[in-house]
Amino acid sequence: MRYIGEQKSSTSKNPFFSTIMASNVPSLLSVSYDESLLRTRHWILETAGFNVTSALGFTQATNHFRTGAFDLVIMGHSIPHEDREALLKMLRKEAECRVLSLRKPGDPPLPGADYSIDAWDGPEALISAVRKVLGAKAASGSG
Repeated sequence: MRYIGEQKSSTSKNPFFSTIMASNVPSLLSVSYDESLLRTRHWILETAGFNVTSALGFTQATNHFRTGAFDLVIMGHSIPHEDREALLKMLRKEAECRVLSLRKPGDPPLPGADYSIDAWDGPEALISAVRKVLGAKAASGSG
């Protein structure tokens, strides 16, 4: 599922990720197993000024990951634990991007993720976490 055309950015060990960045707008890949949550998250992040590509499920996530460059991958809380670990392992092996993990209340952070927040903390917490993880680059992507 692709809601928006992606702008390539970031560098990577994978040759598909070596495209030149068209702008300073951070490029995000949002992954979920729940389509309504994915659409909502996409809208929230796009409204905040980020370039967002959304992936429904493991296969779409890996396809987008292998054909685009992202500054940040956001893993939704609806992704099964085994798939979260597999995606994270693939990201760490093939790319140089950060990972923000959304978790259910009471769940521990995903080991190896750069940052983790409670999915129930709301849109402001999500936007704040994205900006924190991306640092200075996120300032230029804020709307």
